[in-house]
Amino acid sequence: MKKLIAYFSATGTTKKKAERLAKITGGDLYEIMPEKPYTSGDLNWQDKKSRTTLEYKDKDCRPELKEKHKDLSGYDVIYIGFPVWWYTYPKIINSFIEANDFKGKKTVLFCTSGGTGIEKIAEQMKKEYPDIDLIGSELVNGPILKDII
Repeated sequence: MKKLIAYFSATGTTKKKAERLAKITGGDLYEIMPEKPYTSGDLNWQDKKSRTTLEYKDKDCRPELKEKHKDLSGYDVIYIGFPVWWYTYPKIINSFIEANDFKGKKTVLFCTSGGTGIEKIAEQMKKEYPDIDLIGSELVNGPILKDII
């Protein structure tokens, strides 16, 4: 099974976990990057006018991707990693999912979080994208010692 570890990381925390997961699984690493990188001011969840706050409030928000499309045709399993923002996945994850073809792919979510679990996030993903074959999800705040599926 060929695996892709696709991740979004604003501060580097999720990137470290993605790199470790790629090493354990033998999967290819792919960084989901916004066209316009996030600044520390953009990430200030206490500022009602910060970029992340405004994105969260706009259910239709889809930040532009630096790379519009990733060819997933050669992969069987796609891991999608992200930090938890506002108790859910960042809107750029929506952008990535909607820009790519997940038909026939097994999908696994992994996230880093300061306190939120992944169970409700996985439920939200299933509801928002019912055609994605979501086979697992894992909060990876601690060390990753094995494949998470």
